[in-house]
Amino acid sequence: MAQVWMKSPDGQTVAVEARPDEPVRAVAERLAPEAAQRAVVARLGGTLVDLAHPVGEGGQLELFDPFSPVGIDVVRHSTAHLMAQALQRLLPGTRLAIGPTIEDGFYYDVAPSRPLSADDLPAIEAEMRRIVQEDLPIVREEIPREQALAFFRERGDKYKVEILEELDQPTVSLYRQGEFVDLCRGPHVPSTGRLGHFRLLNLAGAYWRGDARRDQLTRIYGTAFPTQEALEEYVRMLEEAARRDHRRIGRELGLFLWVDEGPGFPFFLPNGVIVRNALVEFSRAEQRRRGYQEVMTPLILRDTLWRRSGHYEHYRENMYFTEIEGESFAIKPMNCPGAYLIYSSDVRSYRDLPLRLMEFGLVHRHELSGVLNGLKRVRAFTQDDAHIFVRPDQIADEVMAVLELIEHMYGAFGFPYRIELSTRPENAMGSEELWERATQALREALDKSGRPYQVNEGEGAFYGPKIDFHVRDSLGRSWQCGTVQLDLMAAERFDLTYVGADGQRHRPVVIHRALFGSLERFIAVLVEHYAGALPVWLSPVQLRLIPVADRHRERAEAVAAELRQAGLRVEVDGRDEKVGYKIRDAQLKKIPYMAVVGDREVASGQLSVRHRSEGELGAMSVESVKQRLLQEIQARR
Repeated sequence: MAQVWMKSPDGQTVAVEARPDEPVRAVAERLAPEAAQRAVVARLGGTLVDLAHPVGEGGQLELFDPFSPVGIDVVRHSTAHLMAQALQRLLPGTRLAIGPTIEDGFYYDVAPSRPLSADDLPAIEAEMRRIVQEDLPIVREEIPREQALAFFRERGDKYKVEILEELDQPTVSLYRQGEFVDLCRGPHVPSTGRLGHFRLLNLAGAYWRGDARRDQLTRIYGTAFPTQEALEEYVRMLEEAARRDHRRIGRELGLFLWVDEGPGFPFFLPNGVIVRNALVEFSRAEQRRRGYQEVMTPLILRDTLWRRSGHYEHYRENMYFTEIEGESFAIKPMNCPGAYLIYSSDVRSYRDLPLRLMEFGLVHRHELSGVLNGLKRVRAFTQDDAHIFVRPDQIADEVMAVLELIEHMYGAFGFPYRIELSTRPENAMGSEELWERATQALREALDKSGRPYQVNEGEGAFYGPKIDFHVRDSLGRSWQCGTVQLDLMAAERFDLTYVGADGQRHRPVVIHRALFGSLERFIAVLVEHYAGALPVWLSPVQLRLIPVADRHRERAEAVAAELRQAGLRVEVDGRDEKVGYKIRDAQLKKIPYMAVVGDREVASGQLSVRHRSEGELGAMSVESVKQRLLQEIQARR
């Protein structure tokens, strides 16, 4: 007999004896009947398993319902299988590639037997609902890898065959629901009847294995939720997100544009440059106050540098190369090696550390055309990088200082955020011992700061563990922006040293740090967060003066000149249009303040002021308007 136990909500341990072949579901019903009814998946002895899985040697049992992060992830993955089954019923001969879950949903890459369009999605959804009504059991089978290869070869499923050929394991798992069979590690919900609150969202192109030289597939995106109400709320959020799409708003507000001659390479227009510069100046000022020194490094450097840094080995498929006088050069995908060269250009003492070098560096990375997405996914972007060179005993204090800086900066935008600590990945460079020391240093800094965080096992950079900061926008969406990374390899690879108090040479620790991350992506997030109505300090035009008639224009221009002298961004709408039309236009352009200048205003020396969201503010003196705007800018409200 095996022993299985659970922790009750009050912390008590409840245990039962079970036969090794007894399914988890049956044991769970004895331990916690109500939780077992709600559960869709379980964790037994630390491993996620189906509810039909035998308990084997037993262990601690945890149950997850569809309202939990683990449970909803399994529901979404099972819904991806549901969609694939419906598609193969409707279009026999459709081949399946991969169907993972993603944040808030799932996708499945498929090779359909005929081209698909968005018009096909309702029919696929309808077939999915029929399969839900059939309440088909979802059954796991473990078979020898060679047997699975023969099975999928006979069916002509070349994508599954390729996956199996690369697996180095004797057995694999298949999942069956009715006539549908898929290669999958699982786990899944017990039956198709446990699904039902889903929506197929859109289609996109995708290359097999992300390789443009391979087959082009159709990617079907979808989502699923534990209740219909949650699904409908999510769909409403998507509709609002479409209304806030930064690409549309950016075009309407004259912020940026894209052209066929530069796919993935954004053009910033005058208004966009104002927003960009305001963010850079904010970041620059905050960093200088904290002892950072600004540097600039070249855009193109010899590829021998990138081989030395490890980027060529780990990142070359995302890099652009060029040739100069017969020698190979690379356009930088990251700013790091340039900072190392600056550090090594002089003898450093322990008294010089920490040395904080910041850079607003333009980098280029090759992205497939199918994944380009406005400013959120581009081929050229600016990183607000810093490379901090510290002694080992300075790591915790320096990381804590970065945490404080990021909290201060995100607070200016009203962004709540969460923190993730990512640990050693499979392709990591360096020993496990080094990684453990570095990871523990980050843990200690986070623990000392008192900020909550979650751990992402195996998601660190190839050169070291990292802390990522995910901001949450006004629609509840999460965006990874800032990062703090410990680099275990840079000092060795670039022979970076400092002279210690003992007169000997020692290796510094390198901390990579970004605040906004990609400046372009952060601007996209801001535009959507505010639906284009940027706060006064970021608005390209902070006040528009509206003369009632042509005879009032001279007074409007004089006021504009006075306010510009105070550093405000002011324009005069001198068009031969009605006042109401000009006010509506200023509202559409998301200008924070408007001020009408007519006979009464000329006579009184005041302005009739209006705010884009508060409406009429009444008559105000020019000095009052100036002080109001300057105070808002100073406070970054």
